[in-house]
Amino acid sequence: MRNLIVYLTLILCLFATKVVGQETFEARAKAIADKIETITTNEKQALKIEVDGVNFEVEKGTITKDQADLKKQEFAKIRAANIETKVASLQEELKNLVQEKVDGKLAENKDKKVTFSWKSFKDTISKSEKRTTSQFVFAAGVNNLVTDGKVSNSDFRYWGSHFYEWGLTYNTRILKTNNLLHFKYGLSVMYNNLRPTDNRVFVKSGDETLLQVSPIHLDDSRMRNVFLVAPLHLEFDFSKNKTKDGKSFFQSHQSVRVGLGGYAGFRIKSKQFEIFDNGQNQDVTVKTKGDFNVNDFIYGVSGYVGFKEASIYVKYDLNPMFQNNVIKQNNISLGIRFDLN
Repeated sequence: MRNLIVYLTLILCLFATKVVGQETFEARAKAIADKIETITTNEKQALKIEVDGVNFEVEKGTITKDQADLKKQEFAKIRAANIETKVASLQEELKNLVQEKVDGKLAENKDKKVTFSWKSFKDTISKSEKRTTSQFVFAAGVNNLVTDGKVSNSDFRYWGSHFYEWGLTYNTRILKTNNLLHFKYGLSVMYNNLRPTDNRVFVKSGDETLLQVSPIHLDDSRMRNVFLVAPLHLEFDFSKNKTKDGKSFFQSHQSVRVGLGGYAGFRIKSKQFEIFDNGQNQDVTVKTKGDFNVNDFIYGVSGYVGFKEASIYVKYDLNPMFQNNVIKQNNISLGIRFDLN
């Protein structure tokens, strides 16, 4: 949750009016985002090489197709874990950068005069001429399970259960001479957290995973499922064209936007946290890793509507969270999404 607050603080700072002294902050934030993009791109390229190698083994007949599928899944999990590990250090950079901003260590003009950079303006114009641009995506909000078509009387805390997602997307204008339709695609890491009510925890019972009352009093308990997904959206962008010297330039993320689509991917890991007092006024945290019968693959529908970079975001898993439970429960999330150019 602390990392979530850090991210939101960073985003709010990026939305602030650009003044003298803030350009350095934005440049440093963009540099960190570029590093994240580079890490993701490199790992995806490495994964492609590994998959191509497996396909070559199948063609030679040294392994079967089933063996190849298992190797591909293992390579994908390794690359996803690499992304998460390498990006962890950048999270610390983000936190430190925000703290510098909060502490007032970054230079700032007392008159708050708006600055103008001709180079920056030219770069903006040049970027607007491209059919494809990229964005850093961050989303956060509440998370729960739909049971029998409803989320009322849920077994999970409404405000205590949350999700967050970060990733990179590419935004391609579909029509050459019209700015309305865009195709958005990329790669994201999703964190879905559930906090059971009534002092309960998840327990595997045969092929099922059920909620059971804990024998000890818990201060907190939650399950976290992490997924690597590929989101796809058709975006309607109502941004108006910009004109300079009689020439029109297409803009994006400058007006109302609506996105409709979905996502598909696989589970990276699942973990349950149990926090309780040991009787000596000391908190003890027990972390349990396992699959908990959670589906290894995930797919669903999602959509968003908003203005400029910010939008209301909803996503719903079409497949149930647990693969063998008699009662099917599907994950649903509602929150705020930011698409940062």
